[in-house]
Amino acid sequence: MGRLKIYKDNYTEATAVSNIFIDEYMKDANDAQLKVYLYLIRMMNANLPTSVSDIADKFNHTEKDVLRALKYWEKNRLLSLEYDESKSLIGIHLLDLNKTTGAADGKPFTPVVTLMAASLPQEAATVPRTELAAENPYEKPSYTLDQLKKFKSNEETSQLLYIVEQYIGKTLSPSEIKTVFFIQDKLGFSMDLTDYLVQYCVERGKKDFRYIEKVAISWAQASVTTPKEAEKYAYKYDRTVYNIMNALGKTSMPTKKEVEYINRWTKDFGYEMDVIDAACERTVLSTDKHRFEYADRILSGWYQANVHHKSDIAKADELFRRSRAVPQPKAASSNKFNQFKQNSYDFDALEKELLSN
Repeated sequence: MGRLKIYKDNYTEATAVSNIFIDEYMKDANDAQLKVYLYLIRMMNANLPTSVSDIADKFNHTEKDVLRALKYWEKNRLLSLEYDESKSLIGIHLLDLNKTTGAADGKPFTPVVTLMAASLPQEAATVPRTELAAENPYEKPSYTLDQLKKFKSNEETSQLLYIVEQYIGKTLSPSEIKTVFFIQDKLGFSMDLTDYLVQYCVERGKKDFRYIEKVAISWAQASVTTPKEAEKYAYKYDRTVYNIMNALGKTSMPTKKEVEYINRWTKDFGYEMDVIDAACERTVLSTDKHRFEYADRILSGWYQANVHHKSDIAKADELFRRSRAVPQPKAASSNKFNQFKQNSYDFDALEKELLSN
């Protein structure tokens, strides 16, 4: 697909977002952090007050999620938080992104976002990031440049990054290296498991590191620690595998041989689920045993008959019925004389046998 031109037809009410934010900060932020920051800009432009609880309700997050997002942006020097004498959060100052040397150097816009009375004490808003990470062990920390350099300098890590780049097909960006570091450091994946993770995602056409990170987190939450465990877990939650197992009346995990059958049908034959479902339905109606083998014979036959879509199955069935209806040649007579005449013998072998007697 070529480049798309974006037109500005009847585009009226809008919230302006800094190009610096889009180019430098957006790629590393998670879902909650992006929503909170963009919403703050919206409220600032409209000169409307808000509260932590309102933001949480609007985006279906917890108040802790909102506070983490605020502290994330404060740490990255995109905003500063204002408190009253009772240490309650009363305002948020969005800082000038053209000045990123520190919060003290950046001039806040005026006025920024005023928080309504339902604010939170400063202690709750200033929880160190390390403690927040302890509450959510699957949140990616903001790694420093020194940490990343140390990570890359390790020989095993350097080799792993090279392997990942071969799978992805390009040099990894700093943000992508952070994700690999997070998977190794925070989620505790071994080199082998990280290797299998990236391979697993790439084989499914997923090279986006947000997707890779989500899969890694799901495996960590399921206490997956080895490639073998990951394989079993992946098959358990693979929709195609689940649907095929269910269509054949199977409730257990697929065996290695069954996985080979599934891969042949989906990858080698290139069949969609509607074709496989049709074969499974015929299989279940025909036999209670060796269903994978039976279904494989059906699908192999269809593949040889150039069946590509479900609509082709009826044509293949009709051709099969016609071939069965063609009269077969008469069987040879059971007459002993004819049987003798029709037998073919190896006369050389017979001669040798006679001479040896």
